[in-house]
Amino acid sequence: MNKRTFLKTSVAVAAGGAIPLEEEASAVERDPARAEYFELRTWSLKPEKVSILNQYLEKALIPAVGRLKGGPVGVFSENGQPGEVLVHALLVHASGDDAANLPARLAGDEVYRKDAQEYLDATAADPVYTRIESSLLRGISGMPKLTRPDAAQPRLFNLRIYESHNERAAAKKLEMFNTAELAIFRRVGLTPVFFGEAILGSRLPNLTYMLVFSGEDARKAAWDQFRADPEWVKLKAIPEYADKEIVSKITNKLLTPAPFSQI
Repeated sequence: MNKRTFLKTSVAVAAGGAIPLEEEASAVERDPARAEYFELRTWSLKPEKVSILNQYLEKALIPAVGRLKGGPVGVFSENGQPGEVLVHALLVHASGDDAANLPARLAGDEVYRKDAQEYLDATAADPVYTRIESSLLRGISGMPKLTRPDAAQPRLFNLRIYESHNERAAAKKLEMFNTAELAIFRRVGLTPVFFGEAILGSRLPNLTYMLVFSGEDARKAAWDQFRADPEWVKLKAIPEYADKEIVSKITNKLLTPAPFSQI
């Protein structure tokens, strides 16, 4: 089976009657404004400061983003180095302009400034966090928008970052997901929340995506099924799609949602 035939037959309709990936991808290419932008912020902080950050996120940032017609906002925790906690926030924007203008709009929101006072008034001698790292991602053509899981159900999130050694290789990995791999993910239970091509941030170029599972057993079972899937075995055997040719590093994170997370 040649590559063109394989990719054509591998693109499936997502569960629940969703638009086929090829049709969805071409629609986004015709209208790039359909793609959402995902801002991923990571706070590094000491465990004793987590309560202040969570109060800020729950009572100040999330309500303010809602008033500005943005969101949803997901908040997730991860264990860092000893004595360090990593808190991730995922903000969903309708456009790149919305992402760029958010800081100024927050600064002009009197309610936000009042609700965020403890966080914003922290001194240099007693900071809330060590640093914030941020990246801006654009939804890929095969999945231009976030799919929001049921926040009332148990959720374990898997955040993965695929770095590439140059832009050509990164585009090849995007092509791989857009034309075939994303359909395989959905079929085997690797349920996507978002897929984003990095526009700004560190580790460029990269593709960042998030999956959701009901728990650790479900995560392991889905990945096992994926690795054994016949279509995946054929796809990864195509020389130009070999990991060693297009992916230089994979970062794999397991994240726990905060009780107030909207995702």
